[in-house]
Amino acid sequence: MHTSKRSVVQPFHAMDVLALANKRREQGHAVISLAVGQPAHPAAQAVREAARAALDHGRIGYTDTLGMRTLRQAIAKHYEDRYGVSIDTERIVVTTGSSAAFNLAFLTLFDVGDRIAITRPGYPAYRNIMAMLGLEAVEIAVGANSGFTLTAGALEAAAEEGGPIAGVLLASPANPTGTVTSRQSLKSLIDYCDSNDIRFLSDEIYHGLTFSGEETTALSLSETALVINSFSKYYCMTGWRVGWMVLPEALVRPIERVAQSLYISPPELSQIAACAAFSATEEMERVKDTYRRNAHLLSERLPQIGFDIASPMDGAFYAYVDVSRFTNDSMQFCRNMLNDINVAATPGHDFDPIDGHHTVRFSYAGSTSDMEEALDRLANWLS
Repeated sequence: MHTSKRSVVQPFHAMDVLALANKRREQGHAVISLAVGQPAHPAAQAVREAARAALDHGRIGYTDTLGMRTLRQAIAKHYEDRYGVSIDTERIVVTTGSSAAFNLAFLTLFDVGDRIAITRPGYPAYRNIMAMLGLEAVEIAVGANSGFTLTAGALEAAAEEGGPIAGVLLASPANPTGTVTSRQSLKSLIDYCDSNDIRFLSDEIYHGLTFSGEETTALSLSETALVINSFSKYYCMTGWRVGWMVLPEALVRPIERVAQSLYISPPELSQIAACAAFSATEEMERVKDTYRRNAHLLSERLPQIGFDIASPMDGAFYAYVDVSRFTNDSMQFCRNMLNDINVAATPGHDFDPIDGHHTVRFSYAGSTSDMEEALDRLANWLS
């Protein structure tokens, strides 16, 4: 059957691995999945209670396309409380997860053929969404020399080599590297973008999950930056599919027009529940302590097993490791690992189509006992 050219994109391998892991689990295998960035903990009790009360009330329907005003106000208060940044509620747009926010941003800000800079390694959905929309993802390699983040110098070089850059998308903390971009580095990058008429997009969905370094929102540095965030990671609400954007005022109506036709509105039940999330910081910090223990455990055990940590584990909940001691084919390595010892991880090819053949990403968003068991299986398998 004929399909469109835009559908010919690379699969999101992390999701393919998750599907295989779920299938093996259904077959009775004791699978431990370290493949996807999904917290093992449930949403906070206050979130679940708010959703339960809304269901008891009964009527769940459309909201304003921009989202419920009560949730937008709660998000604005969050920026004031956490970062000391005052944000007008009118600049906040609630979205159906951060994925919808990326779609809306790319569709509204850029035209077919525009070139958008992202890191390599980096989140694969950026690249795939851009390909489907006719945008060119300019993947800029980052490593120890650049602090595993984008620099103004690298952007300038990319523009000289391939043509003007229309936008930059940077995540901090980053997936899969865990990189936390310092405040000064972020400011230098934003200043360069502002000076060269480049739209800057800040992916902040792992904010709250910083263990080392400065967690800086781009909103504290720029009036023109577009910020994307989500309740999925820190607030353990992946399946609720609710996120948000903070926009320059001039972009709110254009984004709203696109969202009206694509999504109508974010799900009301998830919005009601999300309003309660900001009251659950104490509970979420206890969950974060689990990630901190897991990160320490993996940083000690993985090198002992033979995996070199490829980048500092400063934030998010990922260990990005070099597996070249064992393989030059991370895809096959992950298949074998799942089939042989029922441990699922994501091949680096997902994040780096050029050099990812020798890297693997382990998510440590699960329980510490699962981490310990997975590490024991790996050690026995590779010994």
